[in-house]
Amino acid sequence: MDPTVRGQLLARFAAYLDGVEETEAVDLDADRSDSNAAPDLFTLLAELGALKNEVKIESRQVKGALDQFRDAFDLVHRAQLGLEEAQAQRAEGERRARQDSERDLLLELLDLRDRLQAGLEQARRYSPGWFARRGGADAFVTGMAEGLAMNLLRLEESLGRRGVRPLRVQGARFDPHTMHVAEVGRDPTQADGLVLAEIRRGFIQGERLLRPAEVAVNRLTDTDR
Repeated sequence: MDPTVRGQLLARFAAYLDGVEETEAVDLDADRSDSNAAPDLFTLLAELGALKNEVKIESRQVKGALDQFRDAFDLVHRAQLGLEEAQAQRAEGERRARQDSERDLLLELLDLRDRLQAGLEQARRYSPGWFARRGGADAFVTGMAEGLAMNLLRLEESLGRRGVRPLRVQGARFDPHTMHVAEVGRDPTQADGLVLAEIRRGFIQGERLLRPAEVAVNRLTDTDR
């Protein structure tokens, strides 16, 4: 190639390269100025709308999670209440079973008390004749009465430690919840419905009725008419 032509071509190519570098530098400067410039109102509103939409989505997600937690908590709470109720019912059933078994035993002890009381009263009413006194029957009956009285006292103390107390019915008005009418009397000096006598003693344990009292009740009016 002719050196002159070659020199001209190289000079043109160098000039072209110089022009490309200047153009790219201007574009880069324009991009930098555009990136540093404040966004316009439309862009700002669009970004705010997008941000608001994201907040709404996140709020719904948080609300959904809270609802799920609340449902789970309510389920656990109901299960806990059901468990507590079942435990309370089981404990109440066990308590009633113990009371029923104890009640049967206490009623048997009360029957034993009645027999001891009846034997003691008979022994105290016993009056031997002259021949029986000479034979030692009087001393025997007296000793037996003392033994019965001692056993009766111990039994009543044992019942008292278990909260068993006798009903006070003498001179009270008839109560159908704690008393049964065994006899009817007519005493004009006493009020109608008043308990005249206690035929069989009743007992309570705390607030629970163990055995109703059998009583004689005064009745001045004829209810059959």
